[in-house]
Amino acid sequence: MDKELILKKIKESEADKIKYAVTDIDGILRGKYIHKKKLLDSIKNGLGFCDVVFGWDANDSCYDNVSVTGWHTGYPDAKAFIDLQTYREIPWENYLPFFLADFESTGKQRIACPRSLLKKVIKECETLGFNAIFSLEYEWFNFKGTPNDYLDTGDNQPKPITPGMFGYSVLRSSLNKSYFNDLFDLLNKFNIPLESIHTETGPGVFEAAILADNVLQAADKAVLLKTAVKEIAYLHEMTASFMAKWNDRLPGCGAHIHQSLWDQSRSTNLFYNSSAENGNSEIMKQYIAGQLYCLPFILPMYAPNINSYKRIGHGDWAPATVSWGFDNRTTAARIIKGDNSATRIEFRVPGADINPYLVIAASLASGLYGIKNKMELKVRETTGNAYSNKKSLKLPGNLSDALQKMKNSKIAAELFGDDFTGHFIKTREWEVKKYEEAVTDWELKRYFEII
Repeated sequence: MDKELILKKIKESEADKIKYAVTDIDGILRGKYIHKKKLLDSIKNGLGFCDVVFGWDANDSCYDNVSVTGWHTGYPDAKAFIDLQTYREIPWENYLPFFLADFESTGKQRIACPRSLLKKVIKECETLGFNAIFSLEYEWFNFKGTPNDYLDTGDNQPKPITPGMFGYSVLRSSLNKSYFNDLFDLLNKFNIPLESIHTETGPGVFEAAILADNVLQAADKAVLLKTAVKEIAYLHEMTASFMAKWNDRLPGCGAHIHQSLWDQSRSTNLFYNSSAENGNSEIMKQYIAGQLYCLPFILPMYAPNINSYKRIGHGDWAPATVSWGFDNRTTAARIIKGDNSATRIEFRVPGADINPYLVIAASLASGLYGIKNKMELKVRETTGNAYSNKKSLKLPGNLSDALQKMKNSKIAAELFGDDFTGHFIKTREWEVKKYEEAVTDWELKRYFEII
């Protein structure tokens, strides 16, 4: 929609307020309701937003190891700039106007801004003559009751909305049909159109694929979907969880990245070559080679939390190795063969707990790295079960090891810059520190009385 038309729409709106949000390093939306006059006055000069959103973790505990902001800076306001092209209306809030903002044009806070990092990678992609088309596909668990029903009461055993392992179930989707249909219909009205939605294997699990779009719009939709799904779940007295692995006896939740490169007119899929073997172009092979080469060194971008590694490599549809294969769901990169419209890569490493801006930036930047360096795809195709292939390079098995590998390599800094890489690593080291300090239920059960 044209910028002037959007502003006209806001001015003429009967609503006096609008809602906007920024995304922190964990991919969590942090936002405000503001008077529409404040929005209109901010178009040129931005809006003040406390930069603590880049100085604390997912539980609002302030970092003591980062320099972007902290007690040493007094947590000043940073200038957030609303992107008018992200305009949409929230159907479950009486069609309240909503926008996304970022910190691209401001001071050092832009170092930590995930959306700004992705825009930087997109600029490089466009300079190389490519138009990147992306889509995310999420899996998540749904539970009965709101967070108040179990978090505040100390009951840490939420109950899934449906029983049993029943993927692609027409029966189970009908059991909660009003919620199931609201997800599809309300997300579409919120400009997050779904290609499909279905039950996954596991009690109360859904999977939804977002229709593909230009890379920035695809990332915006992926960020918004998680919060939108949670809010729609609340309407039905349910809670949606995008944890990578909430139960050690059940499959984890992935966030698979579908991607392809096109020419600037978006008419030619540069991953497709009708005369090549399997229809895969040289550009596609170089792109995959770059992704797989960089993967072990930037794994924390794809698996950013302690819990992320409980999902990876345990045989439940999450890859454990640097691997690729044709239509193979056990490999890191699943190559989907098709024609000009459908040939693409599905990158299967990330879990649903990711920050979409960062995983898309990582996926695109590493693919472009392969193209720029004309990398040869030396990793052999995996046929059959990648979990049983002992020859493939294994991915780090925990966040601490993955961070050490990231720190000891220059790859991340080359892809994302020294400033962002340094800040990101410190935030993940904070996660490790907090985990190591915690006394868990496992420890109590194992040691409390016996040891």
